Amino acid sequence: MRVSIRAGFGLMAFSSVALVVAGLGLGELLKLHPCPLCIFQRLLYLVVALLALGGAVLPTWHRLWGSLTGLAAAGGVATAAYQSWLQFAPEASNECGFGEPTLIERLVDWLGMQWPDMFMATGFCSSKEWVFLGLSMANWSILCFAGFLAAATLLAVQRRG
Repeated sequence: MRVSIRAGFGLMAFSSVALVVAGLGLGELLKLHPCPLCIFQRLLYLVVALLALGGAVLPTWHRLWGSLTGLAAAGGVATAAYQSWLQFAPEASNECGFGEPTLIERLVDWLGMQWPDMFMATGFCSSKEWVFLGLSMANWSILCFAGFLAAATLLAVQRRG
């Protein structure tokens, strides 16, 4: 069964927003403390959703939307992988970046001041506050972003029709 380009992008946008809502709900329910990398991944999920929505609205430009969505998802894979490494080897670093606040940390701080309920970072990147089936939230995020990257690639190369 072949999914239409519009439906594929729509499903990706919906799934990405659903992951953000689930993360917010889980955080509230379990009193989790998101770190700057967690918040940056949340932002990337929203970027994936926005770009995928563009693909659903303007499917004739599916190559552009698929490429941009894939780029955002690849950034999510890299960010989640870095956080997973920090969780695996917490002694390697006491903070998310290397010394001075990174661009990501400054962006997250600014967003946290604008919309605290959504973007306020209060945790440490090396802590695993939630584990399901042996995987931390960062590990699960790698899998989700990898799925979005694969879907975006398939939608970008799919022939219209």
